[in-house]
Amino acid sequence: MYRGVFDDILQRAGSNCRRVTRPAKGPDGLTYGEGPNRNDEFEFFCSSSGYTPTGVALGWREESSLSPGSDLLEAILDAQNVSLAWKQVKANRGAAGVDGVSVHDFPELFRGHWSKLRDELMSGTYVPQPVRRVEIDKPDGGKRLLGIPTVLDRVIQQSIAQVLGPILDPGFSEYSFGFRPKRSAHQAVRHLSEVIKSGRRIAVDLDLSKFFDRVDHDVLMCRLARKVSDKRVLRLIGKYLRAGVMVGSRLEQTREGVPQGGPLSPLLANVVLDDLDKELESRGHRFARYADDFIILVKSQRAGERVMASVIGFLERKLKLKVNQAKSKVVKTTQLEFLGFAFRGSRIKWSDKSFSVLKRRLRKLTGRSWGVSMSWRLEKLAQYMRGWIGYYGVAEGFGLCRSLDNWIRRRVRCCYWKQWKTIRNRIRKLLNLGVKRRDALLTAITSNGYWVMSKTPVINGALSNQWLAKQGLVSLAQMWANIHYPTTVR
Repeated sequence: MYRGVFDDILQRAGSNCRRVTRPAKGPDGLTYGEGPNRNDEFEFFCSSSGYTPTGVALGWREESSLSPGSDLLEAILDAQNVSLAWKQVKANRGAAGVDGVSVHDFPELFRGHWSKLRDELMSGTYVPQPVRRVEIDKPDGGKRLLGIPTVLDRVIQQSIAQVLGPILDPGFSEYSFGFRPKRSAHQAVRHLSEVIKSGRRIAVDLDLSKFFDRVDHDVLMCRLARKVSDKRVLRLIGKYLRAGVMVGSRLEQTREGVPQGGPLSPLLANVVLDDLDKELESRGHRFARYADDFIILVKSQRAGERVMASVIGFLERKLKLKVNQAKSKVVKTTQLEFLGFAFRGSRIKWSDKSFSVLKRRLRKLTGRSWGVSMSWRLEKLAQYMRGWIGYYGVAEGFGLCRSLDNWIRRRVRCCYWKQWKTIRNRIRKLLNLGVKRRDALLTAITSNGYWVMSKTPVINGALSNQWLAKQGLVSLAQMWANIHYPTTVR
């Protein structure tokens, strides 16, 4: 155990930190704290071992020259691999773990300690810190449990994932699209669209109940051991699975589950569910899976009910996973929602739930009671709209984008009109925008409300679409067209 390393961190961190006692062989911990990130390179990993960073591109390598029986732990702890892992962790940012060490503070606190940590990892005496429990709201109103590892454990997990990923990934199903290089949710949705086009119009939608929290450790390690024979790596992964969870100041043991939030969790999830993929393939089913979300398409309601009963039996008997019977269903594909998308025939649309979330967020960003400057408002609005269309732009919806643009522009004009406040200021603003004096005066003294005024010819002419675009208001319809017709849109 690296008690000396954390004793040094405790001493340097000051009085704001405290030690968390863990029974028996548990590590020490600190209270949570955050700090800004900075561009410190992970030089201390390399300087203590005589290596220098190579600047290799982030992500997995296309192919691995290692075999599952090679000295994988040496490859994982190679200075180049760890340096690359640090760059990825730093780019992802993220909050501090139970030790309170942020991404910003990590290089300074751990510089010079890598040699000792590496020896502990090689000898098998290293003990990971427990993860910090965080709850985030789910769109359906529930809570999603996240486990935030310490920055050090995130770096080690990322190092493991970078070596095991290229070894394990080639054996995964071609219909598995989640958390894999060169695969995406868009590909999963397009694949389902093609299968629907072939005539399979009934969907078996199975919901795995709290999948990441209920993964059986024995099932996972058994399947991982099929492809990874380096027992030191398996032992290290097992320690991460059993590291425990800090809920407030209380330590809870983890007898099952793969905490969401660590770099290794997505790869381990695919390892567990690969057996499901292979089973569905052997039965000749057409399906798509993204992490624990998967859809099987069949030709009839009767076939769908038969498949659902059979697959539920396989999941509960072989993989020891629990299926949420209340949320699982056999439906027509026109009633299907998958990864935020819906299907009308073989056409891809936004789901009603996704559209509701969009409208709710846009209302908040264009709300007149939000007391921020217009430049800040438009910047945040543009960020959200670009991110939203970047994901949902694959769906058909140009007409809806145009309607949303009109609605957004009208609400933004309301915000401008409210911020101008006084009659004198409104007249001055309108004159500066080229409105005639008489029209500016009559418009400024009106008693009509903001929504009515935003539709008047004077306001529409002064705060024209072109003028709003120059201020930074982006267009959903324009961004949608750029996605679907990139060579014709200028």
